[in-house]
Amino acid sequence: MREKLSKKFWLLMVALITAMVLAACGGGDEEGSDGESSEGDDAGITAWAWDPNFNIAALELAKEHYDKEGFNMEIIENAQDDIVQKLNTGLSSGTMNGMPNIVLIEDQRAQSFLQSYPDAFYPIGDYFNKEDFAAYKLAPTSYDGKQYGLPFDTGVTGFFYRTDYLEEAGYTHDDLVDITWSKYVEIAKDVKEKTGHAMLSLDPNDLGILRVMMQTTGTWYTTEDGTIQLEGNEPLKKALKNYKELMENDLVKLSSDWSQYLAAFNSGDVASVPAGNWIAPSVEAEESQAGLWRVAPTPRLDMEGAVNASNQGGSSFYVLNIDGKEKAAEFLGETFGSNVEFYQDLVKEVGALGTFIPASEGDAYQFENEFFNNQQVVHDFSQWMEEIPQVDYGMNTYGIEDILSAELQQYLDGKSLEDVLSDAQAQAENQFK
Repeated sequence: MREKLSKKFWLLMVALITAMVLAACGGGDEEGSDGESSEGDDAGITAWAWDPNFNIAALELAKEHYDKEGFNMEIIENAQDDIVQKLNTGLSSGTMNGMPNIVLIEDQRAQSFLQSYPDAFYPIGDYFNKEDFAAYKLAPTSYDGKQYGLPFDTGVTGFFYRTDYLEEAGYTHDDLVDITWSKYVEIAKDVKEKTGHAMLSLDPNDLGILRVMMQTTGTWYTTEDGTIQLEGNEPLKKALKNYKELMENDLVKLSSDWSQYLAAFNSGDVASVPAGNWIAPSVEAEESQAGLWRVAPTPRLDMEGAVNASNQGGSSFYVLNIDGKEKAAEFLGETFGSNVEFYQDLVKEVGALGTFIPASEGDAYQFENEFFNNQQVVHDFSQWMEEIPQVDYGMNTYGIEDILSAELQQYLDGKSLEDVLSDAQAQAENQFK
């Protein structure tokens, strides 16, 4: 009897084990080809971005324009520095746990991630036509022949200026078009002498204006292969000379933080704001100055081949190589990657200017802005955007600028420019081997 029970018991156990094995094998339908579990149609994705009034708002608007049934995306706000820290911590640990499907990364930081963790990102070049985007955005968003980023907003720059101050100094709009930075300095001297106003405001710890000047020549702190080029960098030399001349002639109102920078032009203390187009809403915030501002093209460095167009800032969207990557890439491709009507609403509702060229012929881009003397500023920026020289921002833009910032102060104190760049070169080579 005991023998019969034992036999029945083992037969039952064999049947159970067989059923479990078959179930596990049958579960192959629930696994992706790369071993990752696939998701149902109603599974959601996540996106990380900063700035609720700009980037977050743009993602929310894109969701409204994306009508795919069952699509669900959670947008999580993080400060830009927090995103950088979380990505570095997570990706360097070798785990993708807790990572988002879509992440916004500033263009001048992108290569540090793409070159360090290429396998962590999903190539999305097949989901949109990259030729539809401003050419200067393609180098920082791609790596090793693959397109990883979908270009988003442009940092195309302009020469915002107070028409009343410049006219008092004897200048018309035509006098400010297609000028060099050397000419800008000359104009700044006239403005200071005839109106008493500084030409611009600068934070000495922020070297963004040097980048704006250099990119007009298609040059950066590094070459395309990553070689550091500070010593012997002629555009950088000219940019530093212009910077020093502005400082030494008391043509700059110094600011130590963002609020002071904004106050410099909102209060009427400075005559111009050479900056990215994203500064326009901050200029318009002072309603009492409506009709007193216009925008001219960015000055260029006085060098052969330089153009009156540059960039300051800008970011792009990336998809991480985790479950849901195809769904995330399709969403980006069908909204930010191709939807002209979406870009019209983006300008009207968010005030964001993208780098999707076909959108520039839409009605929203033809708007005549009363604050800027009925100038079609959005259209003008979209045209200048297409002229921005393409550069490879490399991996260490901000690290190199930390070195340059210290050397720049010594340059203002009398150290020779050659020694400044030679010492900065040596420090950068030692730090970023």
